[in-house]
Amino acid sequence: MDWVMDSRGMPFRDPSGRRTAAFTLVELLVVIAVIGILAAMLLPALAGAKREAQTSSCRNNLRQLGIALQSYATEHDDALPPNNYVYDVESKDPLQRSDSWAPGLAPYDLTYSNLQAGVLWRYLATPQTYHCPADKSVVLLENGQRTTRLRTRSYNLSQAVGCDVAPSYKKFTVIGPPGPSGLFTFIDTHEDSIFDSVFGTPVPDSDYGDTWFDVPGNRHGQAACLAFADSHVEKWRWKHPKSGAQFFTQATNVLDRADLVRLQTSIKLSYD
Repeated sequence: MDWVMDSRGMPFRDPSGRRTAAFTLVELLVVIAVIGILAAMLLPALAGAKREAQTSSCRNNLRQLGIALQSYATEHDDALPPNNYVYDVESKDPLQRSDSWAPGLAPYDLTYSNLQAGVLWRYLATPQTYHCPADKSVVLLENGQRTTRLRTRSYNLSQAVGCDVAPSYKKFTVIGPPGPSGLFTFIDTHEDSIFDSVFGTPVPDSDYGDTWFDVPGNRHGQAACLAFADSHVEKWRWKHPKSGAQFFTQATNVLDRADLVRLQTSIKLSYD
């Protein structure tokens, strides 16, 4: 009888006298190592594919919001949707709480009721569209305790659209510089910065010209998605990583300052 190796690498006699094909322990270790190498090579690609899918979904959400904005203007004698659920960036006290495209405070909204109360709900009554799939931030209770529920809203509408407390366009057809294709409307907002539904961007020549009010998202490979008044959507990659700690702080880093200036070129710069 011949000695052969079992699957554990142990020798035994084959009573039939025939040689039995089996993996040796060394062969098994080689196979496992190869599988590990292939997995290590594939995981970054899979992560990249997942990120691209989330970015594509986010872009689609923003495009639908942009179309809803245009539909509102069409049915309201050219008026852009109101954007006046505004809180002070320092004190967090309300400045205005009148009609809005989406009232409420994103970190604390446990239900879709504030989205449903917004003037755009009639045109876009799909709650998932208001949430970026890459946004994993959760709702907070008033005592600061975290819940396990994902937030209902990831996007803000630029202060340059329908807002009474900042330079803003109120009618669609009078949008001037930078023009409908250059004026950003909805923006993917950083989860540690989002509060009310207005995205504040300081006018360059103001006292706060070099200060971040709200901070754009950083969820799409150090990038955020933005919709524009003509309803097209772009993904902007930032020169400097964004963080919620930048909320209402000066952009002292030269690359971070360049990102802020880029946003400032896409808003209304005066009340005139």
